[in-house]
Amino acid sequence: MAIFKGAGVAIVTPMKENGDVNFEKLGEILEEQIAAGTDAVIICGTTGESSTLSHEEHMEAIRYTIDKVNKRIPVVAGTGSNCTETAIMMSQEAERMGADGLLLVSPYYNKATQKGLIAHYTAIANSVKLPIILYNIAGRTGINIEPKTLLYLAENVENIVAVKEASGNISQIADIAAMCKGKLDIYSGNDDQITPIMALGGIGVISVLSNIAPKYTHDLAMSYLEGDVQKSCEMQLKALPLVRALFCEVNPIPVKAAMNLMGKEVGPLRMPLTEMEEAHKETLKKAMIDFGLELA
Repeated sequence: MAIFKGAGVAIVTPMKENGDVNFEKLGEILEEQIAAGTDAVIICGTTGESSTLSHEEHMEAIRYTIDKVNKRIPVVAGTGSNCTETAIMMSQEAERMGADGLLLVSPYYNKATQKGLIAHYTAIANSVKLPIILYNIAGRTGINIEPKTLLYLAENVENIVAVKEASGNISQIADIAAMCKGKLDIYSGNDDQITPIMALGGIGVISVLSNIAPKYTHDLAMSYLEGDVQKSCEMQLKALPLVRALFCEVNPIPVKAAMNLMGKEVGPLRMPLTEMEEAHKETLKKAMIDFGLELA
């Protein structure tokens, strides 16, 4: 059974001006997301700046989110690492805290072989009972999880149940759908490909756009699932200029800027990420206004 269907928000981690995690603000935006119909929360992923959170901050953000959401919608904890032992430790901690699922990015920098990916993911999955979403984003990790690897894991590891596909390669995603034949749920990892991936059998998106347009993103995905393909397609096309603006610099620089422009006060980024270039911010502002978002 799917962890969720529809739009899961890859939620930002709000920061105070001194750089500390702002848990009070995190609570506020979690409540806003739930009220807007978001179907799941994905905490401590790429958009949550997990790479610059300390282990203590990372696990506290997961714990806080699980407690705050309190089973109203699923909470998927990002517990991936390029060190298998670290990923096992974090995954087990998240399970004890009450997470509903795990998101495991492919190991970065090491550039494991496909055999290594199978060993890595199998070891983590065997250490917990939670359902697992694999996260394929070669642009950040340097390694692609090949369709045949996903098929092997889906067939041989019971709690590997889904993939977040952010390769951008529609042909590869079609191969995954054809080879896995329903054994592996597919989530879009790119906000400009929600409807196309759902047309290949995907069941939703893990979304950056949801941070600033949660109801819209939910409706876009659910329209497709409920059979209104034309509406989903129209909503996808309408969102493209805003999505492009949200990725004109590396994520999550633009989405944090957008939330601050809306008065959500999610604070600064942690270095080495820096504030958005002014020219790009103007492009973002225009896209937000054209889309119908209200700026503070």
